[in-house]
Amino acid sequence: MSNARNKRNNKNEEQGLEAGLLDRVVKIKRCAAVVKGGRRFSFAAMVVVGNGSGQVGWGYGKANEVPPSVQKAQKQASRSMIHVPLVEGSIPHQVWGRYGAARVVLIPAGAGTGIIAGQAVRAVCEACGIHDILTKSYGTNNPVTLVKATLDAMSKLRTREQIAALRGLNPDDLIEA
Repeated sequence: MSNARNKRNNKNEEQGLEAGLLDRVVKIKRCAAVVKGGRRFSFAAMVVVGNGSGQVGWGYGKANEVPPSVQKAQKQASRSMIHVPLVEGSIPHQVWGRYGAARVVLIPAGAGTGIIAGQAVRAVCEACGIHDILTKSYGTNNPVTLVKATLDAMSKLRTREQIAALRGLNPDDLIEA
């Protein structure tokens, strides 16, 4: 078992990923440029990377082949990671995120609920380490904008301690809503 894990970590290190990071390929697009001899294809990849315990980021890479585009996206994603506060495998409170036409609502769920989400939002939640969450997306179904809207929502999350510190209160003095 550990042999397989070491091989996986070595593969991640070869691709430019740090050990312990999970990556999910959200979307691979094939683009075509029409030239004199026909069409020249290139590929664009959208990747979400996370450590499974509250760190997540996204990247977008373009290249003439699929593997280099995924590697570029992974490298960019590992540089753009944000911290997401987690409370018992879920998020601390309900939050809305938006990007362009995409609107995403993230709702905390009880233990055992699982990840109720579409493909793009699910990839972000899994990479982040969220186990129980309810989500709903409105507007577009474009995975690129849904990932960005989800990360916008996650960047707005705050814990009780952070909110109390912003208000200059003791965390025990906050009223449950």
